[in-house]
Amino acid sequence: MHKQDREDWREREEGRRGPGRRGRRGGFGPGGPGPGFGPGGPFGRGAFGRPGGWQQADLPPADDAADWFAGRLPSTWFVGAADVSVDREEILVVGELAPVDGQENSPAAAEGRISRFREQTRDERIAIALQAEQRYGRKVSWGASLAGQRQLFTHQAVPVMTRLRQPQRQVLDTLVDAGVARSRSDALAWCVALVGQHTEQWLSELRAKMAEVDTLRAEGPTI
Repeated sequence: MHKQDREDWREREEGRRGPGRRGRRGGFGPGGPGPGFGPGGPFGRGAFGRPGGWQQADLPPADDAADWFAGRLPSTWFVGAADVSVDREEILVVGELAPVDGQENSPAAAEGRISRFREQTRDERIAIALQAEQRYGRKVSWGASLAGQRQLFTHQAVPVMTRLRQPQRQVLDTLVDAGVARSRSDALAWCVALVGQHTEQWLSELRAKMAEVDTLRAEGPTI
């Protein structure tokens, strides 16, 4: 296994169970029931102590995740506030690093700076991720950027089930045949990214309206 692959595996496993700790019956999780596989994980007896893991309706709200990370992250890590994005499965934290002293922000210097940050902060990032996963019921992934380069360390690729009719499949196959994407899955991700680029303002307004609806619903009477 390549050294970088081993590091990625270590971050994923330690982020799931905590450094050097295993759940019961081989299930990964901090001291037993917790995030991971087997009796201590979402595919067995209960992520975060719940049978079967967090259900969609049970997911804790993560509206304050950016504020929580702003208060929890060391002030020396990033220039300014980290970019915190949240969906149903994952919280992604990406921060801008300070430039290398005495060096122009060349691609090589940026790559080396990001690599050094990843190595030096690994243990503390794992500890922070475990706290956030207990609070929000989602996996935490990390990344860093510098001089226009953006690297994600270990992040989730979540399968999305969908049914496509032939004309839609033909669009994906055309992208694959043209070499734009390696597979239908990659082609679908490319399409989603393209739509996001051209409709970002509309999507932002839609998310804001949805947040207003959630606020009004929370202020309503409890049945």
